[in-house]
Amino acid sequence: MLRLTEIKLPLGHSEDALTSAILARLGIDAAELVSHTIFRRGYDARKPSAIQFVYTLEVEVKDEAALFKRLKNAPHIAVAPDTRYRFVAQAPKDLAERPIVIGTGPCGIFAGLILAQMGFKPIILERGKAVRERTKDTWGLWRQGKLDPESNVQFGEGGAGTFSDGKLHSQIKDPKHYGRKVLTEFIKAGAPPEILYVSKPHVGTFRLVGVVETLRHSIEALGGEFRFQSKVTDIEIDEGQVSGIVLANGERIASTHVVLAVGHSARDTFEMLHRRGVYMEAKPFSIGFRIEHPQSLIDRARLGKNAGNELLGAADYKLVHHAANGRSVYSFCMCPGGTVVAATSEEGRVVTNGMSQYSRNERNANSGIVVGITPDDYPGDVLAGVEFQRKWEARAFELGGRNYCAPGQLVGDFLAGRPSSALGAVQPSYTPGVHLTDLATALPDYAIAAMREALPAFEKQIKGFAMHDAILTGVETRTSSPVRIKRREDFQSMNTLGLYPAGEGAGYAGGILSAAVDGIEVAEAVALSMARCAK
Repeated sequence: MLRLTEIKLPLGHSEDALTSAILARLGIDAAELVSHTIFRRGYDARKPSAIQFVYTLEVEVKDEAALFKRLKNAPHIAVAPDTRYRFVAQAPKDLAERPIVIGTGPCGIFAGLILAQMGFKPIILERGKAVRERTKDTWGLWRQGKLDPESNVQFGEGGAGTFSDGKLHSQIKDPKHYGRKVLTEFIKAGAPPEILYVSKPHVGTFRLVGVVETLRHSIEALGGEFRFQSKVTDIEIDEGQVSGIVLANGERIASTHVVLAVGHSARDTFEMLHRRGVYMEAKPFSIGFRIEHPQSLIDRARLGKNAGNELLGAADYKLVHHAANGRSVYSFCMCPGGTVVAATSEEGRVVTNGMSQYSRNERNANSGIVVGITPDDYPGDVLAGVEFQRKWEARAFELGGRNYCAPGQLVGDFLAGRPSSALGAVQPSYTPGVHLTDLATALPDYAIAAMREALPAFEKQIKGFAMHDAILTGVETRTSSPVRIKRREDFQSMNTLGLYPAGEGAGYAGGILSAAVDGIEVAEAVALSMARCAK
């Protein structure tokens, strides 16, 4: 197969136009072309009046060797790499023990899936509930202000990514094409086929629920075992080697191979690991607010006359500003046509996040506008970042009225330094509700100052971004884990053999795709270790 890149065609082009572009690029007749598939499709919107699709194609021709020899120095033509996934080990028939996976976010699910596909029959533990039960509990907070600390946006089958835009793209280096394996498994589980080739694939919350369930059934069919409402409260360590785990009900499960895929909000687990002496470090993360605009405003600013084109869908954005006080301010987890959601996992605190459905057809666009911070901003022990997050989440709970409503402020009032008293044209989507106030005390002074500088700067890139009636909702604190549970090159903990820190909670991923890829890599490390031990 040959790979052709940078094939540019106008919106609404015909299939014949794609074939013609291939023939022209290769300088061949139609009879020489056997087949072609779309490997990647994005669009170039730098000129909104002349948006083009940009394709990467995989092409089969009759005499590939001769053609490639003739075109070997031609730009944008190469031999297509082999992206097929290959298992690194197979479980022995007399498997002496089963690996344990803690957590059922994308990292835990894919660690469990790969281990199951190799025959290792993992035991997968989840402190929360199965995804549909968990969804009901989450709606309980959103509609009634009732929080279940063990079943919410952060905890339960599918992880925090279930209640998000369902983005399946990442900027990680992926030389072994593990991302392709993830997308392929998602499609098998019911995700739309175009996620394999569109440049910014997404699934959306409702579809993710079904995908997560199907992946669970696939793991179970291969001998894997799921245990919900099974919170791990202790890890047994014998002379630097994991020997098992203990559940909240007192049950002990023995294993010398434990994957730790707990997510970025498992604060009590971080505390337990710290007490146990597992090596970890404080790491940078970001804090800020959610901002909402009319999606139509973003569409017009990004797509011009093509705003509303069904082929393009709802427009997104990615923004960054380096403030005079040395802080970086950037957009985070942008959700086109989505909603702002209550994402706390602890009582007496307010946390925001963004979510979209597959259709992305809600009236507002939202994203986090967040400020980077480092451990220098929260000096103390390795868990000081957790307490820093809790401080501002508790402040948001207070400012919002102590009922899980979120504090909010119009952008115009935020920039002017005055409290908001009435909404304008933009209706906030956060439930249970938004209490208008002054957000100046909702975050540290340096973060407020940096955001007040950044919003007018973003206005220069997206006309209307700093509109008076756009709404800010606080606070966004769970952008990433506040700790990194460091590991060696073989993916085991620095000082605890058999413990495999993985995914966002361990500080090694940021999003669904990167977490799933990390889960695959860790599963392979576990499989190789267990295969060696069995010899």
